[in-house]
Amino acid sequence: MTTTALVTRPATPEGRRKKKLILTQRDRSSLRLARALVWPALVVAIVITQVPFLATIYYSMQRWNLQRPGDQAFVGFENYGRVLSNGAFLESLLATVLVTGGAVLFSVLLGLGMAMLLDRRFIGQGIARTLLITPFLMMPAAAALIWKWSMLDSNVGMINWAFSLLGIPPIAWNTDLPIVTIIMVLTWQFSPFMMLIILAGLQSQPQDVLEAASVDGAGPVRSFLFMTLPHLRTYIELAVLLGTIMLLQVFDPIAIMTRGTGGTKTLPYLLYERAFVGLEVGEAAAYGVLTVILTIIVATVALRTLFKIFRTEGVR
Repeated sequence: MTTTALVTRPATPEGRRKKKLILTQRDRSSLRLARALVWPALVVAIVITQVPFLATIYYSMQRWNLQRPGDQAFVGFENYGRVLSNGAFLESLLATVLVTGGAVLFSVLLGLGMAMLLDRRFIGQGIARTLLITPFLMMPAAAALIWKWSMLDSNVGMINWAFSLLGIPPIAWNTDLPIVTIIMVLTWQFSPFMMLIILAGLQSQPQDVLEAASVDGAGPVRSFLFMTLPHLRTYIELAVLLGTIMLLQVFDPIAIMTRGTGGTKTLPYLLYERAFVGLEVGEAAAYGVLTVILTIIVATVALRTLFKIFRTEGVR
């Protein structure tokens, strides 16, 4: 019996150069194809986002009141000086921080609790999950109307009725505790969103790790604090980031329930008030530009310093 040995010839420098050249040409063609596929989406994104922003910058440098349409003129940065000097912008910024921060904090805590309850098998689990998601699927205006009249009304509201059974006098929530009212409504509506993201993190946690911890003597509390919670950090950060972006744009509950009174005049409502009540288009545009600039600054700092998911991106 004879055997045939396969002899592999060592690659010559010329062969390696040819192979590298072929790979380089292939990579360039793939890169050109990828760029060609991205360009349409990039153009649409620029048209949708940047063109309106440039128009807003243009309007912010105009003196333009809709009651005096013939008095429009270029005034440079005069609108910005007026906005920064009247104090309304800083008050609105503080209200935005309080409302958004409070709603995000309580939504994450409540969403974490609901996710922990749903991360187990029980009869009617699907029905319970659907019912818990329902508040997030409601229209913001409809949710605000339900809370204003059915839940928080001082005469016929269900919460004040429950208080009356305990001997507690009725509370005019919309006028006496406006900021608490708005945070409560937003927490009720956005907790299901936080719950969905955190629940996805809980279901992705390896069960064998928890079983090993249980065998080693770790109780439920220690397992949650030292194993589950660190695993959920990325998911909680993502929920906080997305929830903050959505809550910064909230307008309907404030316009319907409090009309910006009692420290609830957030930046979106202030822009609406200046543009559609005061009819000051130039000043409202200046508010909008300053809001975008501050949002970009805060978001950039937060993403680079607070959120681990963006600091470790690309690290292997």
